[in-house]
Amino acid sequence: MHIEQRQAGRGTGLVLLLNIPLFAGLTDAQLEQISRMAIRRKVPRNTTIVHAGASTDSLFVIVEGSAKVLNRDSEGNEVILSLLGAGECFGEMGLIDGSPRSADVVASESCELLVIAKTDFKSALAENVDLCLNIMKNLVWRLREANRKIESLALMDVYGRVAKLLLDFSVKENGLRVIKRKVTKQDMAKMVGASREMVSRVMKDLERSGYIRVEEGRIVLTED
Repeated sequence: MHIEQRQAGRGTGLVLLLNIPLFAGLTDAQLEQISRMAIRRKVPRNTTIVHAGASTDSLFVIVEGSAKVLNRDSEGNEVILSLLGAGECFGEMGLIDGSPRSADVVASESCELLVIAKTDFKSALAENVDLCLNIMKNLVWRLREANRKIESLALMDVYGRVAKLLLDFSVKENGLRVIKRKVTKQDMAKMVGASREMVSRVMKDLERSGYIRVEEGRIVLTED
């Protein structure tokens, strides 16, 4: 209700920012400032939005669509580090420490982005304590996720890694854990360090054993 009241009578730019966790807690004046800084950009599916090794000059926020963060070796093999959806951001690490981009970010589907230039972003950080805290929370969350991924790769077999990935992707809905996001088995394989064939085999075994139920447009986890 509070968000709905704040949205009433405001422009599209402010409404977009209100729904993005990175800008939670900011005042209307601060949101208005950031809204003036941000440039809206649309990119088609499979577009590489940023390239590993490139200089960092902008922060990106996904308004609609999804993207994957990945690294490639010299032979073209890919490892997906994370999947990003609406409301999530990328590019903030390089803006803070001045390092080049650490990974490629590729649009998994058509995306609408908010792009904030480096100088504008640093100016906003200097003036907005809540924005600094949100950035810190986001970085801590990513560090924890990285630690969990390293732990699962080191200590779990492929079955365990696939099961954990499904659990991480799931959300509570009517007492069930449900996966709504679209993730291909190929992308899952690149996230858990296995072949697509192995991931397919694990998924079939989980379904046959009654741990998951595949329905149109979603996967239901039948047991935690």
